[in-house]
Amino acid sequence: MPEGHTIHRLAADHHALFADRPVRATSPQGKFSDGAALVDGRPLAAAEAHGKHLFLGFDAVGWIHVHLGLFGKYRLGTAPAPPATDTVRLRLATADAYADLRGPTACALLTDGEKQAIHDRLGPDPLRADEDPEPAWRRVSRSRTSVAALLMDQKVISGVGNVYRAEVLFRHGIDPYRLGRDLTRSEWDAIWADLVALMREGVRTNRIDTVRPEHTPEAMNRPPRVDDHGGEVYVYRRAGLPCHLCGSEIRTAGLAARNLFWCPGCQRR
Repeated sequence: MPEGHTIHRLAADHHALFADRPVRATSPQGKFSDGAALVDGRPLAAAEAHGKHLFLGFDAVGWIHVHLGLFGKYRLGTAPAPPATDTVRLRLATADAYADLRGPTACALLTDGEKQAIHDRLGPDPLRADEDPEPAWRRVSRSRTSVAALLMDQKVISGVGNVYRAEVLFRHGIDPYRLGRDLTRSEWDAIWADLVALMREGVRTNRIDTVRPEHTPEAMNRPPRVDDHGGEVYVYRRAGLPCHLCGSEIRTAGLAARNLFWCPGCQRR
């Protein structure tokens, strides 16, 4: 499932391609035909993200709400657009560009009130301007749930997925099974600040890199990582391999319905 930086990047890309321009909206698959018909011919007024939710605003009509889920994919490009297949849920197009959405968990036209209801049930997003992390800290500091599970709970903090969860805990030497209530305020503040920086870089580069400059392949004279995920990481998908820092074997286990990765040497309880 795409993490929050990908959705914020999609919002920025939609804004760059379609803002203030009338768009042709169609649903070749047919599952969003009614919504596409209402949007068709109207300019894109706004594009924003909250966690893993994308919102495309069209004045006087509402918001197209997209959640990619596990299987959703976007393809954006310049004209000419390829022939649309019957797997495309939504196509937005101008004379210069197009965006094709396939396989999302959600694609629906919402009112302002329905959109706000989604924001209200989500936790703070490290990538939203001037977001307040205090509500997340209140929930974390009172919780008997592990910090690894809390970081994946979108009601606590939005946009963090499996990669950022594993990597930010490693970067701060925190055992993933520690309870939320056992975190100190300074540890939480450091985690939040690090997520803000890492995820902003993810938006900029469109990939996840979490290793510090002194731990890059060039700095450590080691081979670069080869993985479909891309990006240099410390523990994610490195189960059974030695830790870059201490040499301990990276471990994995199921937690919060996803595979967790951590270093028992660097992340002691």
